Amino acid sequence: MDPSEVTQLLEDYRRGDKQALDKALPIVYDELRRLARLYLSRERGDHTLQPTALVHEAYMRLVDQYNVDWRNRSQFMGVAAQMMRRVLVNHAQAKGATKRDPNEMIVEFPRIFDSQPVDVLALDIALDKLKLIDPLQERIVELRFFAGLTVEEVAQVIDVSESTVNREWAVAKLWLRRELAAFS
Repeated sequence: MDPSEVTQLLEDYRRGDKQALDKALPIVYDELRRLARLYLSRERGDHTLQPTALVHEAYMRLVDQYNVDWRNRSQFMGVAAQMMRRVLVNHAQAKGATKRDPNEMIVEFPRIFDSQPVDVLALDIALDKLKLIDPLQERIVELRFFAGLTVEEVAQVIDVSESTVNREWAVAKLWLRRELAAFS
């Protein structure tokens, strides 16, 4: 997918072309499907949350965002990151409430700690805590983990330099590694 194509369609939408969003959403939907497959690819075969279900739920939440001023693909994927995080957390909470199978709450995020499985609920708790300590780091982590954005794209979305993203990303990963170890 050409990121500039989505950005152009979102800009057209902002200028009043309501059909432009209809053209952009399927393109972004495919990217969300790729991310969901990546997240869930290392899970057990009988894991109850499948990539299509994750994408469908996140996508439905995205298209309900009528008040968002869509600027570009990176910003769109940033909102998608928040939606996917909520879907994964909601699923893990529901599974945890019905049966205490800890494997149902583990999701692979290959960009995190060398493909080490991460408990979604523990990650959500840690991110909420990080948001209180350093909201910028929390946002960077969310964009990198859940939207799969590059350092350059994250810098665009949150309007900081790439060196700031790299520095805050490194610190946040260290903090998260320590914080998530407490849940093990």
